[in-house]
Amino acid sequence: MERDFTKTVDRFHSNSVKWDLMKAEGKPEGTIPMWVADMDFPVPVKVQEAVEKVAKHGIYGYSFCPDNYYEAVINWYRERFEFEFTKEEVVTTPGIVTAVAMAVRAFTEPGDGILIQNPVYYPFGMMIEKNGRRIVNNPLVNLEGRYIMDIEDFEKKIVDENVKMFILCNPHNPVGRVWTKEELLAISKICRKHEVLVLSDEIHGDFVYDGRKQQPFATVEDGNREFTITCTAPSKTFNLAGLQTSNIIIPNKNLREKFQKQLDAASIGMINPMGIVACEAAYRFGEQWLEELKETIVANREYMKQFITEHLPELTMSELEGTYLAWVDMSGLAMTNEELKKFMAQDAKIWVDDGDMFGREGENFARFNLACPMVTVKKAMKQLEEAVLKRYK
Repeated sequence: MERDFTKTVDRFHSNSVKWDLMKAEGKPEGTIPMWVADMDFPVPVKVQEAVEKVAKHGIYGYSFCPDNYYEAVINWYRERFEFEFTKEEVVTTPGIVTAVAMAVRAFTEPGDGILIQNPVYYPFGMMIEKNGRRIVNNPLVNLEGRYIMDIEDFEKKIVDENVKMFILCNPHNPVGRVWTKEELLAISKICRKHEVLVLSDEIHGDFVYDGRKQQPFATVEDGNREFTITCTAPSKTFNLAGLQTSNIIIPNKNLREKFQKQLDAASIGMINPMGIVACEAAYRFGEQWLEELKETIVANREYMKQFITEHLPELTMSELEGTYLAWVDMSGLAMTNEELKKFMAQDAKIWVDDGDMFGREGENFARFNLACPMVTVKKAMKQLEEAVLKRYK
């Protein structure tokens, strides 16, 4: 095993948003942070070595992405997802949220409707509203812990609200679905029919489990490449979020030029030298590390699912097909949404992402980050059980 995923790494005093903000946020002593989506595991050894080499050089000047950077990205997506694209079709950005904001500006006008599927990654809605566009919501349907798309409502909203862009999340954060080719084909035909541009956030695409296959939206059917912007990054897969490196795949030259124009207008250009070498090393040498990591995530998922079944039957954990984020229905505890937030923070002492961050449909839910050693999951579940027993004894 390349890294010991059972080992707990002390992340305090590292300027970690996940860990070092607990005091500033008023979290009580003993709080377990399971919120923001970064991992409590060291990166692959080759990635660390690549970053250390740059650090030792001592000069961190303006940098560009060399051909071997693009080759690593292209080969990863060709071999793992059968997604073919060229160097020219890749636009680098500091992050996917930046790319979402730039796409909103590039491809829609103020007041235009942009469709999302709540509960969903909350920066989508933020970027839509902060850029003067309208959120059009096609809520997912929760069938006893497994979510599906409401295809009829999807098309109705597109027509009624004159939707110009759809932001797809696949795998879906926070509900954990990996959309099937059949589901994606259904929405593909609707978007094609009504000339709706698709921005597909596939940042969690390397985290799919139980033999499922991640299907890039751009490859669902012939022609999708022409109206799809695919957002990818090594940050979730290899724990590189702080290095701010993303690869946005835009095969349509006209769309790519419009997108680049917005980047230029905002003076968003070169990515940092450590991000460049980390991304390349991760895609070249990180596959074994990733597969071993996924075994840990699955083990954590199974432990949490079994613990909830046996000790916390009031809760329902959604089926985690993809991502490393567990989506848990807490409504069985019979608290108001605000009571639940206070209970999790003050009584259970677990810092989760409150479900309502992801839309009204997320009220009385919580998102747990399982990218941590199992000992952390066990401790969190024990604290949660004790808090529930104390409240209802």
